[in-house]
Amino acid sequence: MRPPMPEPVSGPTRRGAVVVPAYNEAAVIRRTLAPLGPLAAEGYFELLVVCNGCVDDTAAVARSIPGVRVVELPQGSKPAALNVGDQVASLWPRLYLDADIRISAVAVLAVLDRLARGDVLAGRPPFRYDFEDAESLVCSYYRARQRIPQKTVLWGAGVYGLTEAGHTKFGSFPDLTGDDLFVDNWFGPDEKVIVDTEPVTVTTPTDIASLLAILRRNHRGVSEACTGDGNAGRSAPATALAVLRSIRGPQSAADALVYSAFALAARWGVRQSAVGWERDESSRSLH
Repeated sequence: MRPPMPEPVSGPTRRGAVVVPAYNEAAVIRRTLAPLGPLAAEGYFELLVVCNGCVDDTAAVARSIPGVRVVELPQGSKPAALNVGDQVASLWPRLYLDADIRISAVAVLAVLDRLARGDVLAGRPPFRYDFEDAESLVCSYYRARQRIPQKTVLWGAGVYGLTEAGHTKFGSFPDLTGDDLFVDNWFGPDEKVIVDTEPVTVTTPTDIASLLAILRRNHRGVSEACTGDGNAGRSAPATALAVLRSIRGPQSAADALVYSAFALAARWGVRQSAVGWERDESSRSLH
């Protein structure tokens, strides 16, 4: 595969850092890193991959991309990887990027530059769903979900950014399922922003079992985040209402019904299943 051409960029270098925690992401991490490596190699931002508990070729694939620095941890822990990334990185602001998310270098710089202005503490780019290869019911779920207007929250995109002052509010990442929910709860509406730039691409699960696994994990993350004054626990009723308001005809009504059924099934599944880390393996392949 021919490496991507560097995107045209001007302005100063050393504009921030990108921290990528990665657990067995050899199948997709090149897709994530390849658009970012050339500008990282030129010094526009630090690009750090923290492999945690990997037993595949994630580290080797990441090291093969110029501009990428790799750190390896023996234990599989995303919070630990995020904290080690903070210890190793030297620049602010910082972007925390899931290893399976597709983002352009232009979007990375747009978020870093927006945060560097200093009037907000946190932010992220917009996002879109890629469910082209998903089963019909999964497509229906995400059609309903993408009709919901994106709020100014940090979760959902697989990427968010923090200023140094924003990071200081909580200090370090705790051992929780949803780091993005945890971080979002620390900031009020006037302290975070959705940056007007190219959207990142979130590849969805392709089958029903994988979607339910992700939804169960998300519900556990919400439960963990509902300690303190955060808004995570109050999002479900508002989301349900937004789905109903999105109905414009038979197709959108059917999608809303599917969305609601998956949401209820996932909530029931959380109560029935043992607590553990669940992730979607169905989308971790290159198309």
